[in-house]
Amino acid sequence: MKCRDFKDTIQLTNDGQLSLFFLGTGSAFTKKNFQNNLIVIKGDTHILIDCGTLCPFSFSTFNSKITDIQNILITHSHADHIGGLEEVALMNMYITQRRPKMILTDEYKKILWDHSLSGGLSIRGEDGMRQKMTFDDYFEQIKPVKVKKAPRPCFEIKLGNLDLKIFRTKHLFSAMNNWKNSYYSVGVLIDERVLFTGDSKNDPELIQWLSTSYKLDAIFHDCQFGYNAVHAGYTEIIKTIPDELKPKTLLCHYNDGSEKTDVQKDGFAGLVRRGIYYDF
Repeated sequence: MKCRDFKDTIQLTNDGQLSLFFLGTGSAFTKKNFQNNLIVIKGDTHILIDCGTLCPFSFSTFNSKITDIQNILITHSHADHIGGLEEVALMNMYITQRRPKMILTDEYKKILWDHSLSGGLSIRGEDGMRQKMTFDDYFEQIKPVKVKKAPRPCFEIKLGNLDLKIFRTKHLFSAMNNWKNSYYSVGVLIDERVLFTGDSKNDPELIQWLSTSYKLDAIFHDCQFGYNAVHAGYTEIIKTIPDELKPKTLLCHYNDGSEKTDVQKDGFAGLVRRGIYYDF
């Protein structure tokens, strides 16, 4: 993995290498690091993973427009991951007049629309006419295919030259402390080599499954410094991430002020930085 500086505007194409560009690296209530949303780029294919409340603003700080995004994947329905979707929907309807593609299952499509997006998008009024709108008026659904014999729900899709595997994670409160009883949330395995955990509690079984099943070049891992009931805590992952994986592990979704912690002394590759390209 190599790091490359941002120049001019966000590049949504490259010469074919796999690149990740973090629009933000912060936790839900960050006031300085923007939210943990990122773009994956490979050749002429790109995908925005999560679109939080600050995501459209983050694009503008890079002299770029969120309406240039053609493909979206949402990991779960907290505002720091979906809060910018209404703006994306309306700007595309009225300005670009096209529908971005969104990768999601029928299950999550219903959750996302019924419990979040429909509140601001279900009614359209023009010239005195009232029109009922649906998810499909704003976005084109792309359905992933379920992976057989996976230890937890996992779906796969080929998007251009990108291979994406989408798996359930443990997030929010769960009395049984497993993905079955958790709030709906997913992480993403990119090209079978880069793991993005998404929002998740500490989940050693997940890391064990993916690191033994695939040859991982990097892990971008959710991390909170200090106790947090719904995210992986730093003191937990120090103990549970194998020593051989720590040099490949970068920590993201961290709270403001976390930059003061020297995570490299504990064997990790570092904190994810906003506004650079991670090239593989």
